[in-house]
Amino acid sequence: MSYTISQVEELTGISAYTLRYYDKLGLLPFVDRTNTGNRCFKDADFKYLNMITCLKETGMPLAEIGQFIDWCMAGDTTLNERRQMFTSQVQAVEAQIADLQANLRKLEYKQKYYETAVKYGTEAVIIGDCEFPDIPLRIDQTKLDTLTTKVG
Repeated sequence: MSYTISQVEELTGISAYTLRYYDKLGLLPFVDRTNTGNRCFKDADFKYLNMITCLKETGMPLAEIGQFIDWCMAGDTTLNERRQMFTSQVQAVEAQIADLQANLRKLEYKQKYYETAVKYGTEAVIIGDCEFPDIPLRIDQTKLDTLTTKVG
């Protein structure tokens, strides 16, 4: 069966604009054209479109996705290159995850910081630094005693 770009948009959720852009970048060498130059998608093309979407979601640059598609089109002689590309992408995603985990620790630290500030009604009693979220928050007992004395 063949599909127009509008039908592919409806079936995949990939906009016609994006499909044209991917084609312009060379990501769709598998897509045939009609005599009038319109793109004519086949059932087998959906596998590649899903692959492009999946790789894009991992953060892989479009240029690398294009290279991957070219290697797929070349066949089994490029299996090693494709394997290496995925090894590199796994490493890149792992690095992103590590960065996100570090940022999460900072956010959790600040969350605890403000929970503590709300508990005591001031930030003045807290000893801590967002740059070192692995160091626990401490309460400055002297400042706390001073505040308690003023209130009491």
